[in-house]
Amino acid sequence: MFDSIIHFFESIDPILAAFLATTFTWGLTAFGASFVFFFKNMNRVVLDGMLGFTGGVMVAASFWSLLAPAIKMSDGDGFVKVIPAAVGFALGALFIFGLDKILPHMHINFKETEGMKSPWQRTTLLVLAITLHNIPEGLAVGVLFGGVAAGIPEASIAGAVTLAIGIGIQNFPEGIAVSMPLRRMGMSRAKSFMYGQSSAIVEPIFGVLGAVAVTFFTPILPYALAFAAGAMIFVVVEEVIPETQQDKNTDIATLGFIGGFILMMTLDVALG
Repeated sequence: MFDSIIHFFESIDPILAAFLATTFTWGLTAFGASFVFFFKNMNRVVLDGMLGFTGGVMVAASFWSLLAPAIKMSDGDGFVKVIPAAVGFALGALFIFGLDKILPHMHINFKETEGMKSPWQRTTLLVLAITLHNIPEGLAVGVLFGGVAAGIPEASIAGAVTLAIGIGIQNFPEGIAVSMPLRRMGMSRAKSFMYGQSSAIVEPIFGVLGAVAVTFFTPILPYALAFAAGAMIFVVVEEVIPETQQDKNTDIATLGFIGGFILMMTLDVALG
């Protein structure tokens, strides 16, 4: 089945492929958000475990799918070879850091808002928090497909599809993590679902943008891959992990992280 999927993506334009792949990741966010129609509450232990799993997938994807290829495709030796990855990684982290300071948002387990002061409701701020860390996920998939379009040997359809599958898997609990708190706050099931799935709408947008950028500016590919990795690692350290440490479920969250890392590593090595 995986071979059939690869064959399909190889037969279409890489930019269209980036759009379809990130639409898939968005769809799994919507699938997770749809659980709000069947449950009003999600066990906190389960939610922390799933958020830990999300962090593990993001960290593994950052190395195996993004940083390692970025270093491999860079010219030179020694310190020179790692410069594009180091610069791109730093810029990606700084990009999310800047958005974190500017964009008003609120994390699930925290009562204080972050970013610029805003009169927006708490529900909007919660959605924006998840939206913020969906940006690098869409960008990462798009950049890999853009590398394929540019003819870079180290960028493959299989690697891009594998990354999309991994991100899609971890998007499922993200959809739950947004919609369930909104439902507990008294929002209707339909609105909770709409807000939950809309948090990932940025993924197809940034997926296409990333693919187009790399297609037209091929030399930036190693920087762009590392940029996406830096952005994802910043999100994991600044948002995902702290959210799992607010209750007494730290061990469950840590085991979830380990499980997510192993799964993404296995997928990338076996399929990518």
